[in-house]
Amino acid sequence: MWLIAVTPAAFTLLVLRMTSTAQLTALVTGASSGIGRATVAKLVSAGWRVIAAARRTDRLVELQQQLGANLLPLSLDVTRRSDIDAAVAGLDPDWQTIDLLVNNAGLGRGLDKLHEGNPSDWDEMIDTNIKGLLAITRAIVPGMVSRGRGQIINIGSIAGREVYPRGNVYCATKHAVDAITKGLRIDLVDTPIRVATIDPGLVETEFSTVRFHGDSERARQVYKGYTPLSGDDIADTVLWIVGRPPHVQIAEVLIFPTAQAGSTQVHKSADT
Repeated sequence: MWLIAVTPAAFTLLVLRMTSTAQLTALVTGASSGIGRATVAKLVSAGWRVIAAARRTDRLVELQQQLGANLLPLSLDVTRRSDIDAAVAGLDPDWQTIDLLVNNAGLGRGLDKLHEGNPSDWDEMIDTNIKGLLAITRAIVPGMVSRGRGQIINIGSIAGREVYPRGNVYCATKHAVDAITKGLRIDLVDTPIRVATIDPGLVETEFSTVRFHGDSERARQVYKGYTPLSGDDIADTVLWIVGRPPHVQIAEVLIFPTAQAGSTQVHKSADT
């Protein structure tokens, strides 16, 4: 008997080839760093063609140079609805059939009590995390419905399940993502399209640096004393979800680092 080792990426590609003779296309928002960047890389390695969308086009071009022609950089600000419609309509016809949408673009700004918060921070979170997700979903999902196939994966957060101190507006936006995901799943229940959310706990990305307006030292303290999740961990979860058989819909995945038990329950060791 011969035993052949198969990597997770190779297994995912095998599943995709069994379900379709055509190469599949994904669109990932927030693709220039963190979870988005890792997801793009994992999908390309697994045989997908990926439209990598983000505002920082220079980073996308750099990523394309690393990953090759199966990555298409797309300069996109999800807070600009008209830009989304124009960008999707302007895609080369060969790239317009999108089989997977990963709504990853999102951010936290500030960590203040509500009555001390910065309204411009609120606007940025609401415009990106809620309205941006709605706009790109509205632009892409009709094509999936007309073709009778597709999958949407929204990157949520433990903040969409629990409210933590000083996280008021950010938690509200992620609760909205949870509600939108559930509502979309209901709306698409009479189609073959699957809808999932991945809700991570603490993932070491640029998230905290953005939240603290560039204070990298304060951001580093968030991830000290334990081993947080990485962007690759979430990207692996995306691959696992899309690799399920067509009749299997993974609705929700809650994923923590081992040292975390809830939004505010994190065990930190001075030795880590």
